[in-house]
Amino acid sequence: MPVESLFAQLEPLLEQVTKPIQYVGGELGSTPKDWDDADVRWALMYPDAYEVGLPNQGVQILYEVLNEQPRVLAERTYAVWPDLERLMREHGVSQFTVDAHRPVGAFDLLGVSFATELGYTNLLTALDLAGLPLEAVARTDEHPVVVAGGHAAFNPEPIAEFVDAVVLGDGEEVVLAINEVVREWKAEGCPGGRDGLLERLAAGGGVYVPKFYDVDYLPDGRIARVVPNRAGVPERVHKHTVMDLDQWPYPRKPLVPLAETVHERYSVEIFRGCTRGCRFCQAGMITRPVRERSIETIGDMVQTGVENSGFTEVGLLSLSSADHSEIGDIAKGLADRYEGTNTSLSLPSTRVDAFNVTLADELSRNGRRSGLTFAPEGGSERLRKVINKMVSEDDLIRTVSTAFGHGWRQVKLYFMCGLPTETDEDVLAIADLAKRVIAAGREVSGRRDIRCTVSIGGFVPKPHTPFQWAGQTDHEVVDDRLHKLRDAVRSDRSYGKSIGLRYHEGKPSMIEGLLSRGDRRVGRIVREVWEDGGRFDGWGEHFLYDRWLRCAEQALAGEPVDLAWFTTRERDRDEVLPWDHLDSGLDRDWLWEDWQDAQDEIELDDCRWTPCFDCGVCPQMGTEIQTGPTGQKLLPLSVV
Repeated sequence: MPVESLFAQLEPLLEQVTKPIQYVGGELGSTPKDWDDADVRWALMYPDAYEVGLPNQGVQILYEVLNEQPRVLAERTYAVWPDLERLMREHGVSQFTVDAHRPVGAFDLLGVSFATELGYTNLLTALDLAGLPLEAVARTDEHPVVVAGGHAAFNPEPIAEFVDAVVLGDGEEVVLAINEVVREWKAEGCPGGRDGLLERLAAGGGVYVPKFYDVDYLPDGRIARVVPNRAGVPERVHKHTVMDLDQWPYPRKPLVPLAETVHERYSVEIFRGCTRGCRFCQAGMITRPVRERSIETIGDMVQTGVENSGFTEVGLLSLSSADHSEIGDIAKGLADRYEGTNTSLSLPSTRVDAFNVTLADELSRNGRRSGLTFAPEGGSERLRKVINKMVSEDDLIRTVSTAFGHGWRQVKLYFMCGLPTETDEDVLAIADLAKRVIAAGREVSGRRDIRCTVSIGGFVPKPHTPFQWAGQTDHEVVDDRLHKLRDAVRSDRSYGKSIGLRYHEGKPSMIEGLLSRGDRRVGRIVREVWEDGGRFDGWGEHFLYDRWLRCAEQALAGEPVDLAWFTTRERDRDEVLPWDHLDSGLDRDWLWEDWQDAQDEIELDDCRWTPCFDCGVCPQMGTEIQTGPTGQKLLPLSVV
């Protein structure tokens, strides 16, 4: 049956809400398709506001990959702000897609991409507005299959009761495989109903269906085991890895937002994965091995993306973009191509030991030298050894001095507070480092208008990293250290006004830590927080720590666990972790040994340039790191 647009019901409500343009749709790059021409229909969700969700690379890629397929339809939906949620409930308007304003409950699948755990309550809002039971076990054949993915899905246990299926890793190939399973199941008359479809998805080991696994607990609250509860379901579920990125040059037609968004640029992922081995970095661990895009593919993607979107900024993205084996040739080739146009290039945060002024000059040829961003992460050299961020203070000063000497006036430094083994002195060392940066800039430039912005986030131990066993630092300790740092910066009048200090208080990090390493019992807390009005917990103005604290106490009453048990408690080697049955490719023993090395302040080199350290990824997937150099160059465009 055709599914009608909800826009006639929605439109009268829009004049009563903030930023109504975000709900209208019709962006350049969107792909309207006929409902009746599709065999399989996807609603893709980023569980945050439009301004955060629309630029998300993962959703844009899957949206384009699916819509390229014949008889497949994909539309997008985002979290609605509380003002519209209230009106939708009053007027009976369900969660809708922005493409054709169709009800989300009418689709075959709802694919949700989680970049952060603080979007979990927004998922519940969307499910409820769409008319779906919150519990997966209560859904019928008439409801969409809810599939979660993204980095936060590598431990989906806190939302296990709310999602039907979970995909680990890269989505480009597996989303098409899932699509074919659904198509065949529907064509055969939906044998076995909803469970029949989920069994097909789970059978190959590439899709995790939480309800097909039972979790047993020990009397002290720890997990005893996680085991399949039906035949044909694998004991471990493996991540998906796209090995040839050149075969997946997406997005070709990036979505151009109608409303202001957090990033307004065309982003090209120049390589995926990282082997720098920063022990705090979940993204670097779960995306191994390194897979570079070729310089020719990057050039083609930039050309196509700029032509199709009109964006004037191109971001060359990865976890450590300056580490691409041909980054110099990429930057020079693109700068040559677009010199004299309004197209500028940008790199995200750059490693100190990968930066060079020649690269920065190429990137700024068509742009302005607004500032450079580096991420030492730890304030002292001792702490940087613990986290395996192999950057010395002298390296940093040498690098920023070179930049200041070539015309830059601003540097941003990113750090974390609450790292394992951290002391007050480690954090106060950030102030000394910032002062050295200002002093070096003044000396080499002969100017006083040198600025250094220090940005600090709270550290959260993440699954599938060497720090997954670490106890999280309590928020009161983090806040106390940050206040001491603030006082240390302000007390020096010769430097204080030249150093900007931005930091986040420790309470949100505690909740992120709860959701990051929680098990299925944490789902009760998520639900209670949502029922108490929790929405947009990643936004400071909406986050209420006391609500999470109260709901955690209520939801875990009678259990041998509490908030501290999930966060500040250190785990031992033999404890079964909630995600141990979900395989990121990393060897558990290797992760434990790296955790021991961290406590002994032993650094580990990047395996791209050294012999293998046996992390487990390459042997398990039968592959190896893919890097150049290839010796390719970007040719000038025939028409610029």
